[in-house]
Amino acid sequence: MEKEIIKSTLTLKQGNLILLPTDTIWGIACDATNELSIEKIYKLKKRKESKTFICLVSDINSLEQIVGSISKKIKNIILNELKPTTIVYKFGKNLPKLLFSSDGSIAIRVVKDKFCRELISKLGKPIIATSANESGKKNPISFDQINPKIIQGVNYIVNLKQDEILKAHSRIISFDLNEKLIELRK
Repeated sequence: MEKEIIKSTLTLKQGNLILLPTDTIWGIACDATNELSIEKIYKLKKRKESKTFICLVSDINSLEQIVGSISKKIKNIILNELKPTTIVYKFGKNLPKLLFSSDGSIAIRVVKDKFCRELISKLGKPIIATSANESGKKNPISFDQINPKIIQGVNYIVNLKQDEILKAHSRIISFDLNEKLIELRK
């Protein structure tokens, strides 16, 4: 796994795209601080820029660098939720505007997958990870479901879990001003 982390980190630092298994499904990833890399993903997926991506971080400290201090309630959900859970935060900072919705919100998941967590830690920055498909097409839960155009459009393919069936999408939640949980996707 260490070899894959080194190769993936180098590829991301060069502003390139990787194909990787995440804690949900196979995804296309890039350095979340690199606008040109983010634009490459939009082009590869044929996705409108008005539709933002999920940002992945390795831990709560990294999350707080983007969204500021978070409550104990939200920390407990992040640490104790069994299913991968993406949270839509009302605002964020320190990332390109491309990652924020028109209302200023941003979707972020603290990953639990060991490879993803170590990759993000080694990179020292959050990553974008979006399903490895063209916009509107079926999400790949196994490597063999990935369209060859997507495979050809990335610079490095992580050589892990290529023979496994991965889980489906993450749960997506948000909170209102009183911290009442709002379920956006189960």
